[in-house]
Amino acid sequence: MAERLISVRLDEAAAAALDVLTRGGVSRSQAIREALIERAARRDGHLLAAEAAAIAADEDDRREAAEVLSLMEALRAPG
Repeated sequence: MAERLISVRLDEAAAAALDVLTRGGVSRSQAIREALIERAARRDGHLLAAEAAAIAADEDDRREAAEVLSLMEALRAPG
């Protein structure tokens, strides 16, 4: 994917956060890219966790999963 140029207006909190991220010589562009990627990954993780919690709360689904597990255990060869 080709790089795209964007423009962002930073408020005081965002500017302070960017200052923290660029300590140690990281460029502003790199710091912003890394922050965007990290935030997107964290959000995806939260969405997956919420979906997993909803699935785990579904009694019918849990009952069916237990039945399938029981059948699989019964089919497993002794040994």
